[in-house]
Amino acid sequence: MLSGARCRLASALRGTRAPPSAVARRCLHASGSRPLADRGKKTEEPSRAFDPALLEFLVCPLSKKPLRYEASTNELINEELGIAYPIIDGIPNMIPQAARMTRQSKKQEEVEQR
Repeated sequence: MLSGARCRLASALRGTRAPPSAVARRCLHASGSRPLADRGKKTEEPSRAFDPALLEFLVCPLSKKPLRYEASTNELINEELGIAYPIIDGIPNMIPQAARMTRQSKKQEEVEQR
């Protein structure tokens, strides 16, 4: 399913097929891209907010589990691992080295409980 959506999105970006599907339009909107036919028109600046509809496709690169969007911190959260991936200008930074820990490790928790 994902490869089909990817092909439709790529075709929509090239402008060689029918109008993009609803999912492709959401992906295009979230990325700030516009189809070729719309690029000549003057419009307002595209929004740089994260589109929660992308959570349907995004998973944690480490655990391959679904992520939760936290609007207050503008991060994608992996509850299981306690990792938060930042979202910068509407684009999730899914590089594990860029993520921050949301909870302490078990050893640190044990030391603090003593």
